[in-house]
Amino acid sequence: MEKDIKKSPAKTAEQNKTLSKLRIFFGILFLLISVVSALSFVSYLMNWKADQSQAGTMLDKEIQSSNIFGKIGDWLGNIFIFDSIGIAAFIVAFLFFVVGLIILKKNYFKPWKTVGHSLFFICWLPIFMGAVTKGEGVLSGVYGYQIMDFLNSIIGTAGLWLVIVVSIALYFILEFNLNPTNIKSKLNNLNDNTVGKVKGMMPRSEKSFEADEELDEVADSEEEKITVSESSPLSKKVTKDPITGLPDIPINQDLETIVTPNQTSFYESTENNSVTLSPTPSVPIVDIVPKTDDINFKVEVAKTVDIVDESDRASQELVDKHGFYDHKLDLAKFQMPTLDLLRDYGNEEISVNKEELEENKNKIVGLLKNFNVGISEIKATIGPTVTLYEIVPEAGIRVASIKKLQDDIALNLSALGIRIIAPMPGKGTIGIEVPRKNPSMVSMRSVIASQKFQNSDMDLPVVFGKTISNEIFMADLAKMPHLLMAGATGQGKSVGINAILTSLLYKKHPSELKFVMVDPKKVELSLYSKIERHYLAKLPDGEDAIITDTHKVINTLNSLCIEMDQRYDLLKNAFCKNIKEYNKKFSERKLNPENGHR
Repeated sequence: MEKDIKKSPAKTAEQNKTLSKLRIFFGILFLLISVVSALSFVSYLMNWKADQSQAGTMLDKEIQSSNIFGKIGDWLGNIFIFDSIGIAAFIVAFLFFVVGLIILKKNYFKPWKTVGHSLFFICWLPIFMGAVTKGEGVLSGVYGYQIMDFLNSIIGTAGLWLVIVVSIALYFILEFNLNPTNIKSKLNNLNDNTVGKVKGMMPRSEKSFEADEELDEVADSEEEKITVSESSPLSKKVTKDPITGLPDIPINQDLETIVTPNQTSFYESTENNSVTLSPTPSVPIVDIVPKTDDINFKVEVAKTVDIVDESDRASQELVDKHGFYDHKLDLAKFQMPTLDLLRDYGNEEISVNKEELEENKNKIVGLLKNFNVGISEIKATIGPTVTLYEIVPEAGIRVASIKKLQDDIALNLSALGIRIIAPMPGKGTIGIEVPRKNPSMVSMRSVIASQKFQNSDMDLPVVFGKTISNEIFMADLAKMPHLLMAGATGQGKSVGINAILTSLLYKKHPSELKFVMVDPKKVELSLYSKIERHYLAKLPDGEDAIITDTHKVINTLNSLCIEMDQRYDLLKNAFCKNIKEYNKKFSERKLNPENGHR
C-alpha cells in the first residue's frame, strides 16, 4: 500500500560525514589529552623535586625540564598534583579517556556512574594520602594536606582516621548494597550453586528415570486430546530465531496477527534445534486487525504562525516614519566635557629606584633565610604605588611557612603594611606586595583618556586607577546597587568618590543620569554645584541641589522612594524587568507616553 506521507528533509551525506569527522577528531583529542596527562603525571612524580623550582619559567629557553613532555608536563603536574589533588590527578586523566570513548560511541563505561565514582575518590584519596604521608611529598597535594591538617587540628588523629574509614565504608555499603540480609542471601546462592554442580555430576537413580517416564506418558495423553489440522500454522515446526532465541511463527497472508504480552504458548523442543507448537488447553486469544489498503493516509505538520500584535505593528510604523526615539534630543546643544578640564601632569611613566629594589630584595631573602626558607629565584614588578616581588621557593618548601612570616617581613622592610599572595593565580610563584617609598602619580586624565574607558560598553563605567601591572582598572557601577566605601583617614575615600563622579560625567548624557548628593561635611561635594542645571536632582521647594542639612535628607529620601515605586509600576505595565530593558522598549516606540510612560 502506498502512503502519501510528508517527511522532513534528511541530512545530506556530506553533513553526516562532517559530523562523523568532528566526532572522531574530538574523541581522539580527548584520548590524546588523557594519555599525555597520565604520562606527564608519572614523570612529574619521578622528578618533581628537581622541576618544582622551574615553575613560572615556561618561556625561559635556557632552563631545561626533565619531564617527558617538557615544561608542559611540569605545568600539568604542578597544577593537578602539587597545587590541587595529588595522586588523584590520575582520575582526571581517566575521565578524559572516558569522555573520548563516549564521543567515539564506545560505551564501555556508564557515564554518570563513572563520574560519580571518580568525584568521590577525587575528594577522598587526597585526604587519605595526606593522613598516610602526614603531608610529606606531593601524593596528597595542597588540597589533601589542607583538609587533613584542618581535620587533625579539630578532631585529632584518631578522629581523622575514623572519618576516613567510615567514609570509605559507607561508600561501599551504599554502592554495593552491603547489608547482613544481602550478604547472607549471596552466600546461600553460592552454596546452592555449589551443591547443584555436585549433584549434576552424580549418576541418576532408577526412581528418577521412572519419574521421567511418567511425565512423558502424561504429555503424550494431553497431545492426543487436542488435534490440530495440518493446514493450521500452529501444527508446523517453527525454527528458532538465532538472535532472540524465540520461535519464528508464520503469519497468515490475509490477516495481521497481534499477540498481547499476557498470552502464553507451550513449546516442546526437538533435537534439530526447532520447536513444535503444542497448544495448551487454554487457547491464546489473537487480535485480528484487517488491513485497510483502500484508505489514503496523509500526515501534515502544522506551520508556525507569527502573530503580530496591533501595538507592535503601530510601533513599527512609527519607527519607519520617525526612526528610533533619541532621548539626547531633549538637550541637543549639550556638549560633553572635554579632557582639557582635567589637569595634565605630564609624563606619568613609572620611575625605577634600583637602590630601593636591591635593598628590599636583600631584606626579603635574608629574612626568609633566617627562618630556613630557601629561595631559588626572585623577580620584581614595579607598579605605580606598589612593587610586587615574586619568589620561587626551593623544592620541599611549604607555602604556609611563608604566609606566617607576613608581619615579620613588614617589620623588616619598615613598611606600613604588605600583602602576601600565595600562590600567585596562574603562576607557580609567591607574591609579596610592598608599598613604594615614592609612589608615581596616576592622574584622572590619563585613565579617562584611555581607550579601555572610551570604548567601554558598561552601563555605568567607573575607572578607579591602575593595577600593579599598570593596566586600567574599571568596574560597572550598575552591578553594585549598594556600595559602601570605608577606611581610615587619608586612605582615599574622597578620591574614590570623585573618581566615580568624574567617570560618570565623562560617559553619560544628562538625559541618562541624575545625581542626588548629600554632603554633611559641606566641603566634599561643593565642587559639583556648577552642574546643577543638568545633572543634579532636587525637590521643587529645595534651596540647594547638594544637601548639607541632615534634617532635610528625610524628605529627599521619601521622594526617592515614591519615584522608585512609580518606576516599578511603569516596569510592571511595560512587562520589563529592569530600567535598561524599559528604555530600550521606549526608544523602539513600543510604549505610549499618553499612558504615562516616559
